[in-house]
Amino acid sequence: MSTLRLEIVTPEHKVYEKDVNMVVVKGVAGELGILPNHIPLVTPLKVAPVKAKIGNTNEFIAVHGGFMEVRKDKVVILAEAAELESDIDVSRARLAKERAERRLAQKQADISAARAELALQRAILRLETVHEREQQHRNQ
Repeated sequence: MSTLRLEIVTPEHKVYEKDVNMVVVKGVAGELGILPNHIPLVTPLKVAPVKAKIGNTNEFIAVHGGFMEVRKDKVVILAEAAELESDIDVSRARLAKERAERRLAQKQADISAARAELALQRAILRLETVHEREQQHRNQ
């Protein structure tokens, strides 16, 4: 089975680098599945989990937006932040989600709505990424 190289890079470091069979992302225009020898493409990404298919397993990476560049044998995702599913603290993400929802509901003057909305998106992304892994385990 042919592969392509997936690299996920943030300003701080390279979060992920492996040969994979398929990459699934959520672009601003919808979901994209990238296979080896895909046509070249550059697209902005939504805040969403990225799925890396390796054989019969899937690995999930929480990607906080950014851009994806697709080449014949390589996919590079440049993101402001990214986390491996295994690095996500679920209880901390749930608390952050609840805190952001409270702040948005209260519309506190000292906390900007935009900042609370971003915090909520990050928490939801972390929980979705972990949920994807749990779904995969249940389906096996």
